[in-house]
Amino acid sequence: MAKRNIVITGGAGFIGSHVVRLFVNKYPEYNIINLDKLTYAGNLANLKDIEDKPNYKFVKMDICDFEAFYELMQREKVDGIIHLAAESHVDRSIKDPFTFARTNVMGTLSLLQAAKLYWESLPEKYRGKRFYHISTDEVYGALEMTHPEGVEPPFTTAASSSEHHLAYGTEFFYETTKYNPHSPYSASKASSDHFVRAYHDTYGMPTVVTNCSNNYGPYQFPEKLIPLFINNIRHRKPLPVYGKGENVRDWLYVVDHARAIDLIFHEGKIAETYNIGGFNEWKNIDIIRVLIRTVDRLLGNPEGYSDELITYVTDRAGHDLRYAIDSSKLQKELGWEPSLQFEEGIEKTVRWYLENQPWLDNITSGQYESYYNEMYKNK
Repeated sequence: MAKRNIVITGGAGFIGSHVVRLFVNKYPEYNIINLDKLTYAGNLANLKDIEDKPNYKFVKMDICDFEAFYELMQREKVDGIIHLAAESHVDRSIKDPFTFARTNVMGTLSLLQAAKLYWESLPEKYRGKRFYHISTDEVYGALEMTHPEGVEPPFTTAASSSEHHLAYGTEFFYETTKYNPHSPYSASKASSDHFVRAYHDTYGMPTVVTNCSNNYGPYQFPEKLIPLFINNIRHRKPLPVYGKGENVRDWLYVVDHARAIDLIFHEGKIAETYNIGGFNEWKNIDIIRVLIRTVDRLLGNPEGYSDELITYVTDRAGHDLRYAIDSSKLQKELGWEPSLQFEEGIEKTVRWYLENQPWLDNITSGQYESYYNEMYKNK
């Protein structure tokens, strides 16, 4: 396989660290450059197992720093960009939309323009290059909780080429679904998606975009539902549930997402969009009950011991009711499909967090930020 120089932005984050690890281990002939600003959600402890690999390099950088990134493109002779860096927490976007617009929109534009200028300066120009932008299913808006006449959800459906899966509606997000973002976060991601496609249409840049459903698994920052609730159950803290917990999400194990990114980066068609989902819809309250049962069992607590921790709170503003991705295109064209059933993935995830308490305690205490900020403050 040919030698490549690939930048993975946001590689110290949750999904990014899994992608970096996969590429470093699977492609020893590639040079993998992990570019991350190390905000609160970036943690290099996620990658300690590969930090000394000869084909791995970390660069602390803000993706909005156009000049610095353009210089890196030239210095490292970058021919591939996998762009995951983003502000991604909806609650934070509601409180601070400017940060989301800056990072997700202007940061993406900075990367695109630097890549354009560098690649167009080469004799081969765009040949052999690729800009891969990772987005979210939230750009599509929300789906209704509809179901076949006379059948109450959840029900099984064969709407995809996957095996039957639980569903709470008959409609799904497709690659052709019209954008209809409802939060500052999803609006910023929708805007960045448009810029990526515009750079292909205007300049001929070889781009690809993917929109993915909710991810879960090891190394997720514990402000997100699954790691937060695992930690709260462990410490006997309240489990805050928005509204009645009726909101439905499609869940995908993060390692399966990394596998899809690998496949699409190498074999996906230029200028195409691929949806990545788990065909795995769950109401929030049902996930929480699965988490309670699993954590209590693994901690040796009696069944139902932590049920009393469920605390219903005021619903989030603009809280979309249902997301559901149809990944049939990715399955049919590239042969990808999820490898784990949800219950198996949850079991693995809960075990990981319970067996890696030092990592979780370091995150929740904030110590990891001061450690890495000190390490890289002069770089």
